[in-house]
Amino acid sequence: MKDREWENQTSYTDFILLGFGDFPGLHIPLFFLFLAIYIVSMAGSILILVLVVTDQHLQTPMYFFLANLSCLEMCCISTILPRMLVSFLTGDKTISVRACIVQFDVFGSLVAAECCLLSAMSYDRYLAICKPLYYAAKMHASFCFQLAAGSWISGFVAATIAACGMSQMIFCGSNEINHFFCDYTPLVKLSCVDTKPMVLVNLLLSSVIALPPFLLTLTSYVCIIATILSIPSITGRQKAFSTCSSHLIVVTIFYGTLIIVYMLPNSNTLRALNKMFSVFYTVVTPIVNPLIYSLRNREVKDALRKVFKQLNLSRSVVSKLVCI
Repeated sequence: MKDREWENQTSYTDFILLGFGDFPGLHIPLFFLFLAIYIVSMAGSILILVLVVTDQHLQTPMYFFLANLSCLEMCCISTILPRMLVSFLTGDKTISVRACIVQFDVFGSLVAAECCLLSAMSYDRYLAICKPLYYAAKMHASFCFQLAAGSWISGFVAATIAACGMSQMIFCGSNEINHFFCDYTPLVKLSCVDTKPMVLVNLLLSSVIALPPFLLTLTSYVCIIATILSIPSITGRQKAFSTCSSHLIVVTIFYGTLIIVYMLPNSNTLRALNKMFSVFYTVVTPIVNPLIYSLRNREVKDALRKVFKQLNLSRSVVSKLVCI
C-alpha cells in the first residue's frame, strides 16, 4: 500500500534542515558560538597531531591511536559545522538529496570508525596495564597500523552500504528534516517506500560494526579496573589509573551520548532533548577530547612545554639577529 501511495505524489530533490529554527532570534549568537567551537576544536586536534609527529616521546602506540582519533574528530566536525554556519548566516536551510546522503555516509563512516578506534585504544590500555610483559611484543608498529587502518576501512564500508541503500529510497510528502544534519532516523521517516529492509540492514550493520567494539571496550575496562584494584599500594593504583583515565572519560562521553540519542523514544516531547544530545556528540565532543588528553596527560603537557620553550628561544634568536 505504501509503495502505491507515493506513485501519486511528487518526489523532490531537496531537503530542508530545520536545525535550530525554534530559536530564530539566536541565530547570530549561535553562529559565533559554533564558530568558536569549530576553531578551538580544529586547533586542538591539529596541535595534538603536530605534537605526536614531532615529539619522539609521543611516538608510541597510545599516541598513534590518539593522532588517528584527532583526524577523525577534525573530519567529523567539518562534515557538519561549516554547512550549519553558512545556514546561520544566509538563512538557506536547503540541502540536495544527494548531498544529504553523502553527509550521512561520511558522518556515519567517521562515527563507525571511531567506535572501532576507541576499542583499539582500550585494547592498548588493557595490554599496558594487565599484560605489561606482552605489551612490546604485541603492540608493534605494523599491528597498530593494521588496527587503525581496519577501523577506518570498516567504518567506511559499513556506512557506505547503508548510504547505498538510502540512495535507492524515494522521498516525497514533507521534505523537512527536524534536525541540523542528515541523520539516519529522520531520513528513513521521509521515505515513501517500505523501509523494513533498510531498517533490517542498518540493524545488522550496527550490530556488526558497533556492538563488538563496544563489548571489547567494556571488557577491557572491566579487566583494567580489576587489575588496578588488585594493586596493593595507593601510589601504584593512582599511577595505573592515570594512564587510562583520559581515554575512559572519552569513551564514556562518546558511548553515553550515542546511547542516549539513539535509544531515547522518538516522541515529540523528547525530540528537543534528542537534538541537544546530538549537538553534544557531533559538535562538543571534538572540542572536549583534545582538552581532556592535553590537560590530563603529563606527556602531552611536557611536549607542549617543549614547544613553547622552542618558540621562545626562536623568538629571542630572531630578535637578536634583528638588533644586529
